[in-house]
Amino acid sequence: MTVHDQNWPVPKFYFLLDWGNDIGIPFQEVSGLDIDAQPIGYRHSSSSTFSEISMPGLVKNGNITMKKSVFTQDNAFWAWYVKVKNNTLERQNVVIKLMDDSGHSVMVWELNNAWPTRVSANELNAEGSEVAIESIEIAHEGLVIVNA
Repeated sequence: MTVHDQNWPVPKFYFLLDWGNDIGIPFQEVSGLDIDAQPIGYRHSSSSTFSEISMPGLVKNGNITMKKSVFTQDNAFWAWYVKVKNNTLERQNVVIKLMDDSGHSVMVWELNNAWPTRVSANELNAEGSEVAIESIEIAHEGLVIVNA
């Protein structure tokens, strides 16, 4: 591999998810890989300036939305959501891997203690020819980014 090859951007269309006991699940779309540190305005009592200093506060994790094709007898999203509905919440770690063209992970996002907040399907249309898509939105308690 040349130096030029190492600096080439990685395409975003080849990614896999590991979730619970399911490993390498192909998804169509993942969005919401956001993390924010809430700023806190602070001015100490001996400051000679009349302005605040910004300090990092609590970290806010955005919800992650994952979309995939509907397959016969695959109700993994709904089964996970039903556990929340029945008050038997099952938190799971979810790992999202961005792959290179040879199938090796080049970037990994780890979501800690994830649980579903919403499950939905796309609209059904008798005149359409698209594949049926289902989506799940999950909340989590932390996002760790690992460069492979």
